[in-house]
Amino acid sequence: MEYPHVITHEAAKHFASGRSPGAGGAEPRASEQMDWQSLPELRVERGLFSRNRIVAAERLVPEHSAFDMLRTKLMQRLRQNNWKSVAITSPTPACGKTFVSLNLAFSLAHQKDCRTLLLDLDLRRPQVGKSLGMKDAASMEAFLKGNSSISETFRRHGDNLAIAANNRPVEFAAELLQSSEANDQLQRLQQTMAPDVLLYDLPPMLSNDDVLAFLPNVDCVILVAAAEHSTLNEVDVCEQELAANTNMAGVVLNKCRYTIDKYGY
Repeated sequence: MEYPHVITHEAAKHFASGRSPGAGGAEPRASEQMDWQSLPELRVERGLFSRNRIVAAERLVPEHSAFDMLRTKLMQRLRQNNWKSVAITSPTPACGKTFVSLNLAFSLAHQKDCRTLLLDLDLRRPQVGKSLGMKDAASMEAFLKGNSSISETFRRHGDNLAIAANNRPVEFAAELLQSSEANDQLQRLQQTMAPDVLLYDLPPMLSNDDVLAFLPNVDCVILVAAAEHSTLNEVDVCEQELAANTNMAGVVLNKCRYTIDKYGY
C-alpha cells in the first residue's frame, strides 16, 4: 500500500500575516458548551477501517506512523500560531485528500487531551460518510443553513472525535460556503463544541471555486498532492493561490511508492 510523506514549508513568504477571520474565536462560557458524550455514537462496521485504509484508527499496521508524524507536525504548527481550523484540499480529484483527512482525524483522536472535529465540506462529491459506511449521515447543507442541530449532524467516535458527514451533493456549493449563514453556524459550532482542532475536508482546488470561497473561515491549509499524478505546475499554482489567501501549513505527498528504510522501521 502507498502512504503519504509529509513535506513542510518553512519559508516566511508562504505565511500570511495575522489570523484569518475564521480563526479561533473567544472561548465560550462553560454553560454554553455541549457535552460531547451526548452526541450519537459513530458505529463502524468491523473490518471497514482496514478495507478503506483508515490505518490510524486501530493502529494495526505500521503505516499509521506516517499520520502520527503528520499529526505531530501539525499540532506543533497550530500551537505555535494559536490556530485551530485546518482545511485539507488537493489540486485535482483522486489525490487522496479524504483519505488523509480521515487518517489525520483518527490519529488526532489518540491524543486524549485533544478534541477534534472533522467536517465533510466537499459538498459536490462527499466521501467521508461513504468511507465510514455511515447510513445515517445528515445533510451538511441543512446544517450550514442552520436548519439542523449539532447532535443531528455529528457522530462521536470515542471521547474526543466528532465527525460530520454529508448525505447528498449540494448544487450551489460555493455560494453556501461563503454565506453568512454558514459562517454563523461554524462560529456557533466552535463556541458550543470548543474543539482543539477543526478539520475541513474541502474539494479539489482546481475543479471549482469552492475552496477559495471557504478560505476566510480557516486558519491554515494542507495541500495533498499525489505522486505520479499531480504535476509540479498544479502544486505550484495551488500553493501560490493558498499562500495569498491564508496560511500554508504544508504539503503532503500521497501515493508515494518509494520509502527510505534508513532507520530500519
